[in-house]
Amino acid sequence: MRTICGPIWTRRWPGKAVLIRFNKPWGVLSQFTDRSMGDNPRPTLSNYIDVPGVYPAGRLDRDSEGLLLLTDDGRQQAQIANPKAKMKKTYLVQVEGVPDDAALDALRTGITLKDGPTRPAQAQVVAAPDWLWPRDPPIRVRKSVPDTWVQITIAEGRNRQVRRMTAHVGHPTLRLVRVGIGPWGLDGLGLGDWAAVT
Repeated sequence: MRTICGPIWTRRWPGKAVLIRFNKPWGVLSQFTDRSMGDNPRPTLSNYIDVPGVYPAGRLDRDSEGLLLLTDDGRQQAQIANPKAKMKKTYLVQVEGVPDDAALDALRTGITLKDGPTRPAQAQVVAAPDWLWPRDPPIRVRKSVPDTWVQITIAEGRNRQVRRMTAHVGHPTLRLVRVGIGPWGLDGLGLGDWAAVT
């Protein structure tokens, strides 16, 4: 377990909410216990964060990586996680194939999924991020099919929404990394690290 600001939690400051930024690795559950009760427990937040009384503000799928916020303040948790708050979330998405203007425009104007139409998203093709850590395990690639990085920002948070959106426009997601939630980003966080927001 690696921490950046661990010693600060030796005591609580009255009236101050705790907010933590965590860079979640692939394969880690966005909860502190694995409720599956299987013979091989999956890694959880407790493998990385030893701070009492904090809970995730929203979630990040097990097969997704990047920014997860945790707080001990219920109101703050609701402000971050509640779709009605329309807090923007930004993702770097590695997709199969090369999206054309029609695919990007569909994401930007909103598409209709099984659970209804999505709000308009911001979507643009970006260069492969040279700062990004290698994924463990690596993604599956097909030599005959190129891949592309797309930056997508949404202001809602349905289950596996970004993956469903890219699949809908014909470009399945190979890797998904959340890099921003509202004003907070991954700045200075290595994979598996956490830091207090001051």
